[in-house]
Amino acid sequence: MSRPPGPGADDAAADLAADVADAADRAEVAAERAEESAVVATAAARSAGPAGPAAAGAAGVPVDEFGRPGKPFVKRNPFYLGFVGALGALTAWFLFTAITSIGSVLMLIVVSMFLAAGLDPAVRVLQRRGLSRAWACAAVIVAVLLVVVSFVLAIVPVIADQTAALTANVPHWVDELERNERVQQLDEEFQVLDKAREYVSGGTFISGLFGGAVGVGLAVLSALFNAFVVVVLTLYFLASLETTKQALFRLAPASRRERVTRLGDRIVRNIGGYVSGAVVVGLCAGLTSLVFLFIIGLGEYAVALAVVVALLDLIPMIGATIGAVAVTAIAFASDVNAGIACIVFYVIYQQVENYVIYPRVMRRSVDVPGAVTVIAALIGTALLGVVGALLAVPTAAAILLLLREVVVRNQDER
Repeated sequence: MSRPPGPGADDAAADLAADVADAADRAEVAAERAEESAVVATAAARSAGPAGPAAAGAAGVPVDEFGRPGKPFVKRNPFYLGFVGALGALTAWFLFTAITSIGSVLMLIVVSMFLAAGLDPAVRVLQRRGLSRAWACAAVIVAVLLVVVSFVLAIVPVIADQTAALTANVPHWVDELERNERVQQLDEEFQVLDKAREYVSGGTFISGLFGGAVGVGLAVLSALFNAFVVVVLTLYFLASLETTKQALFRLAPASRRERVTRLGDRIVRNIGGYVSGAVVVGLCAGLTSLVFLFIIGLGEYAVALAVVVALLDLIPMIGATIGAVAVTAIAFASDVNAGIACIVFYVIYQQVENYVIYPRVMRRSVDVPGAVTVIAALIGTALLGVVGALLAVPTAAAILLLLREVVVRNQDER
């Protein structure tokens, strides 16, 4: 019958551990002595004359023509650890400040890559029709340039004229508000209407947004320059998309490269499908708003307001509501019946868009739960503004795909 180990067993284990530690120390000392012996042998071989280096090489001792090397620096030295740690912290801070300083440039690059991925489905469609990748990219690039030029030449002047007319009618709408009793009471106490009329008619309404006339010019030039850079980068990224993807995928280990390539291609396809679908949904909202505004008698501002609705509809979750509120407010200022008609129309249209148009357009591109869409849109807006809101949904879809195919699968295999 076995007995539990007594105090003697613990003492034996402690002695054994001490012996092992002593043996490790002796081995370390022996290694240092062997290294010193090799250095001494090298110096002796050099001092032996011309035959010294040959003898040293025959003896297996490394030859150094610049003198006797010293002992290797002890990496456990506190000075070494502190210096390397401080150097790493300074390098990290330098990289952080550098990235922060070029944040606007990085934003243009990200938007350009996003748009290039959005145009890639059109290139693939042309490839399936028999065109090569180069000719398909060229056709899409020419089409994009034609659309941009046509928009600038045909739509921008109309929008500018209608925006000017809209601004010119604001004082008239203020006069209409004076007939409201509640508004009259507020105006008697705070002179709200007089200040609003003076603010709009005096020209400070537009210039105040950008910091004066010079600020307006600089803002317009900056916007045009950024748009030009985005267009050029988008065309470059579109032409070299396949080469860029393959170069990035080759950074993965060979054992995982095939899986990384498939996941990357799926993410790029999802982004492209989302961008194309968002453009289609925005065009539907803009065209239906254009027709509706002409029907209710707001044709004077129809084009400008339809463009605003189409652009705002690209923002997920909240963009369509913001556009509807803006158009409805202007319609109420013009005519009460038109405002009521706008409320009815946009309530019905948003239901059709949310449950008919959007699911049919997006069902093959992204599959993101509604709660995740809302959270992603809020986070993206807080981080990067409107651009973050536009990138939020495809980014969330990519993260969900990686979680499902990488993290969850690894957890299931354990």
